[in-house]
Amino acid sequence: MSRESLLSEAVEHFAKNGIGDASLRSIATSIGTSHRMLIYHFGSREGLLAEVVRTVEQQQRDLLAEVMATDLPLAEQNELFWRRVTEATLIYGPLFFELSAHAMQDLPHTEALKADLINVWLPPVIELCIRAGIPPEEAPAYARLGLAASRGLLFDLLLTGDQAGVDEASALLNRLFSLPAEPAS
Repeated sequence: MSRESLLSEAVEHFAKNGIGDASLRSIATSIGTSHRMLIYHFGSREGLLAEVVRTVEQQQRDLLAEVMATDLPLAEQNELFWRRVTEATLIYGPLFFELSAHAMQDLPHTEALKADLINVWLPPVIELCIRAGIPPEEAPAYARLGLAASRGLLFDLLLTGDQAGVDEASALLNRLFSLPAEPAS
């Protein structure tokens, strides 16, 4: 199996089973390969985990770019992106939040993940904020707020299952971002 195939299988495995304390051997068995192949391609269990998170995060950023490239009005782009992200969150969200917790604990395998989880998201979200009419000098703060609020809503969705409530809160967030900004005093 190629590295890409192994990674794809691992993403699916973790989405269904979470990370837990699974050994590299049990992961390998579950995805139909040997632990030696995983070590060869990823270096360690932690290396595999890091690549799984990077893959899922890249899929989400690709989705954002795809949606932003449409001719849909901005509000419809936001709604389409939100719908697709919530669908993916129901599958991959537990994995994302589990690995985010690893990063918060400064576990050695998460050093590169810390930047990947926030910093690589800020430029496209800043661009989205500017497109929404937010002044460029304020867009970085809005982007950080939007990213944090959206992730909080995804966390809420996973814990409560309240899709309607989370969708309503997301729509409110989008409306708040479309209000004219008051000049800073």
